[in-house]
Amino acid sequence: MLTTLKPLHCATTLKTIALRRLEKVNFYKLRKKSLIYNYTSKRLFANAAVANNYLDINGFAYSIDSWTNVTPKILSYLGLNKHLQTNHPLSIIKQRIVNYFYKTYKTSRGNPLFSVYDKLNPVVTIQQNFDNLLIPVDHVSRSKTDCYYVNQRYLLRAHTTAHQVDLISSGLDNFLVVGDVYRRDEIDSTHYPVFHQLDAVRLVTKDKLFERNPGLEIFERDWSPNLYNSNQNQVLTSSKCMDQTKQSCHTLEAIKLIEHELKGVLAGLAKDLFGANIKHRWVDTYFPFTQPSWELEIFYKEQWLEVLGCGIMRHEILQQSGAHNSIGYAFGLGLERLAMILFDIPDIRLFWSKDTGFLTQFNEKDLYNLTKYKAVSQYPQCINDLSFWLPPGVQVNEGFAPNDFYDLVRNVAGDVVEQISLIDQFNHLKKNRTSVCFRITYRHMERTLTQKEANDVHKLIAEACVETFKVEIR
Repeated sequence: MLTTLKPLHCATTLKTIALRRLEKVNFYKLRKKSLIYNYTSKRLFANAAVANNYLDINGFAYSIDSWTNVTPKILSYLGLNKHLQTNHPLSIIKQRIVNYFYKTYKTSRGNPLFSVYDKLNPVVTIQQNFDNLLIPVDHVSRSKTDCYYVNQRYLLRAHTTAHQVDLISSGLDNFLVVGDVYRRDEIDSTHYPVFHQLDAVRLVTKDKLFERNPGLEIFERDWSPNLYNSNQNQVLTSSKCMDQTKQSCHTLEAIKLIEHELKGVLAGLAKDLFGANIKHRWVDTYFPFTQPSWELEIFYKEQWLEVLGCGIMRHEILQQSGAHNSIGYAFGLGLERLAMILFDIPDIRLFWSKDTGFLTQFNEKDLYNLTKYKAVSQYPQCINDLSFWLPPGVQVNEGFAPNDFYDLVRNVAGDVVEQISLIDQFNHLKKNRTSVCFRITYRHMERTLTQKEANDVHKLIAEACVETFKVEIR
C-alpha cells in the first residue's frame, strides 16, 4: 500500500526524511515546480526540485539518482489519458473490447463479471513492473535504454501488466486494466514512447473449472507447492527452454480446458473487432509471466498481423498473490495497433493531435460503425542529416545509445519529427573514434513546416547533442 504524507514545506526536512525512509514505499508531496524543458541550457531532465535532488511528478517527490532518465517531454504526457477521451479512437477501441467482455462473461444475476481499472497510477516500482512478473534481472526489458526510470526504485510502467499482482492480491479474479505505458523506442510512423495497453486476467478454481467433472484436479497429485520466493536472485526465469506444453504443477486436463476457453474468447474478440470471417492463427511464443504462451495473428489485407499476446499465468505469480488454488489466463494488447488497423490511421502521432480536423472524424455513439480516417491534408516533409563524431572510445550501444539520442530529439523538437534513421556509421581506427549520421524527417501534423523552421530546430538538436553527448558535429 502506498502511503501519502502531508506536504512538507521545508526542503531540508523533506530531504532528510526521504533519505531516512528510502527503503520504504512512500511518496512525499512537494510544492509544484516547473517541469518545462530549459532550451537555453539544453538540459534533458526536468527542472523540478533539482537543487534538492528531487523530481516532482504529479505532486509527489522522487529522489533523483544515476538511474533517472525520464524527460520533461515524456512527463508531459502523464494525465492526458487518451483512452478516456470521449470520441477518441483509442477510447472507442477500448470500449469495444470492454463491451465484448461484459457480454461474454456475466454473473448469475446477469451483471458483467469483469471489472475495469483505467485510472491507475503509471508510476510503479521495480518490483511491480519486473520482479512480481518473474522477469529475470538480466532481461533486456529492464535496461535504462528500454525504460523511463524515475530513479532506481521507480519507473513509468512499461506495461499495464505491472498491476496484476496488486489487483489479484486485493481479491479480484476477473478484471481488465487499461492505461498509458512508456518505453524508449525509435522514431517512425508506428512507434511512439507513450502508447496504451489493455491487459486482462481471469482466474478460476477447481469448482468452476471442473463444474461438470468434479473428479478432475487442477494440480498434479505428486506436485508439492513451493511458495514463491521474492528474492530476485532465486528467480531464475531467463531461459526460454521452459516446457511450453504446461507447467509442472498443472494437470493436462486443467491446461487444455483453460486453453480452450482462452483461445475461444480471444478468437471471438478478433471476430467482434474485425468481422466474423476474419482468419486467425495461434503462434507459440515465450513470456516470462505465462506458460504456455501464444500470440494471436489475423490475416488482414493480405498479410498476417499480430494483435495480442496471451498465456496461462505462471503459478508462482498466483501464489505470491494469495490465489494458491486458482488457475488462470492473461492477455495483453496495444490499443494504438488495433486503432491504426481499424481506422486506417497511418501515423501513430495522430493519436496525440489536437487538430479538430482529426478529432471530429470519430464518434462513440455507434461503436460498431467505425469511420475510416480521412487525411485532412498531406503536408510536405523536410529532411535533414545530422553527422557527428562520438567522443574517443565511445561507440554505438557502447557508451552511446540511439534511444538517448531519440529522447533528446523529442525534447527539443517534439512531434514535428516524423522519423529518424541511423543511415551511416563507421569506426576510425587511428583516431579511435566513431562517426554516425542520422537522417531526421520533419513534418508537422497540422500545418506546412517550412525548411527554415526545420533548419532552426535542426540547429537546436545539434547544439543539444554537443552539450549532452560531448560530440563533434561534422
